[in-house]
Amino acid sequence: QVQLVESGGGLVQAGDSLRLSCAASGRPFWTYAMGWFRQAPGKEREFVADIGWREDNTYYADSVKGRFIISRDNAKNTVYLQMNSLKPEDTAVYYCAAPDKRFTIANGGNDYVYWGQGTQVTVSS
Repeated sequence: QVQLVESGGGLVQAGDSLRLSCAASGRPFWTYAMGWFRQAPGKEREFVADIGWREDNTYYADSVKGRFIISRDNAKNTVYLQMNSLKPEDTAVYYCAAPDKRFTIANGGNDYVYWGQGTQVTVSS
């Protein structure tokens, strides 16, 4: 059974940085793409970034491109989201996600079926 556990959320000020972590278990981590999504109050969940099973393959939403960096450590079964230059509009619950198929590339958030419980990120102005 696939399990995803996020951590690292918190309350920060605009311009600060924060790093989210997602620990995965239940299957060979290195063979699967991983993604980050977020949901702000009153809004639908939206794609943030994903990384293919190859570490050099990444995809970002336009709203975070140049500020956020997704990475993975296959030895630790963990995917990270480094968030820099945070803005109040980045406030949301951030979710880690994984697809069902192996060896997929970063594709902008399609076909993700496993989800973590989420971690709250609040950016004050």
